[in-house]
Amino acid sequence: MIGSTVKTIRYYDEIGLVHPSLYTEGGHRLYTPQDLWRLELITTLRYLNFGIPDIRRLMSGELGMSQALDLQIEALETQISTMSTMLSILQQAKQHEAEASLNSGQSLTYVSSLVDSLTAHAKKRKQFVSAKMEESHLLDEIPQEWRVSFLHFFDKYLMKDTKLSAKQTMAWKEIQEIINDPAYIADLARLELPFFTMANHPQVEADAWVRKMEEIRIRTTEALTKQWPPDSPAVQAMVWDFVMMYASNEHTGDPEAFFSKQARYMLDFVTERILRFNRLCMVLNPEWSEIVNGINLLQEGMRLRLKQMEED
Repeated sequence: MIGSTVKTIRYYDEIGLVHPSLYTEGGHRLYTPQDLWRLELITTLRYLNFGIPDIRRLMSGELGMSQALDLQIEALETQISTMSTMLSILQQAKQHEAEASLNSGQSLTYVSSLVDSLTAHAKKRKQFVSAKMEESHLLDEIPQEWRVSFLHFFDKYLMKDTKLSAKQTMAWKEIQEIINDPAYIADLARLELPFFTMANHPQVEADAWVRKMEEIRIRTTEALTKQWPPDSPAVQAMVWDFVMMYASNEHTGDPEAFFSKQARYMLDFVTERILRFNRLCMVLNPEWSEIVNGINLLQEGMRLRLKQMEED
C-alpha cells in the first residue's frame, strides 16, 4: 500500500520510528490508518533523501517542516555542485585525451592531477585556518594555550589526514568562503565572547577545560543514543554543567542569575552563518554531527530551563 517492504517496516518498528498500534496473538503487527499515514510520510521523506535522524526529529516536532526543507535543499544543492564538479573533471580529462592522444596510463595521471588540485589535505587545511585566525586577529587577546583549546574540536574532527571525497571537497570550498567572510568572523566573535572572557580569567587550566568539554560531548552522545528528552534530569544536569563552565568565582553568589544570562546569550547569538558552517562541517566529517546534535540538545534544554525559571 505504501510502496515499502516488510523488512523496512519492521526496521522502522525496531528503531522506534513507527510502532504498530496493535499485535495479533501470533505476534503480527497491525497498523491503523494513522500508522499507515506515518509510514507513507516516512517513505516520501526517504524518497526525497531525508536521513532517519532528521525524519525522527521532524515527526517528533523537534524540527520544523520549513527548517527541514531548507536543510534538505542545501544538501541537494551541495550534491548538485559536487556532481557538476565531477562532470567537469571527466569532461576535461576526455578533452585532454582527445587533443593529446595520450595512452590510458597518462590519462589516469591527468585525472588524478585534476582531483589533487581541488582536494585539500589536512596540512593544507590547517595552514589555511591558521592563516585566517591570524589575519582576523580573533584569538589575539587570549593566551596561546587557550587558542589551542578554542580549535580543539575543529582540529580533532575536521583536520584528519584523509583525502576528501568530491562532496567533501565542495563542502571545504564553501567553508573557506565562509571563513573568508568578515561577517562570519564577527558572528563567531560575538558568539564566543563568553569563551574569550573566561579564557582571560580562567578558573581551570586550558587542558582541564578541554577534558570537561570532551566529557560533555560524551554525555550528550549517550543522551542522544538513549533518546533522553531535553527536560529529563540527566540532560538538564548536562545543560547546567555546560553553561556553568563559563562562570567565574564572582558568579558563585547567584548561579541561577548567571545561568539565565549566559544561556540567553548562547541562544541569541547563533546566526544562520554559524549554522551553515556547522552543516558543512558535518559533510566534511560525519562525526561532527555528534557535536552539532549534542549542541542542539543542550540548546533545547536551555530553552526549557529558561522557560521554567520564568514561570517560577
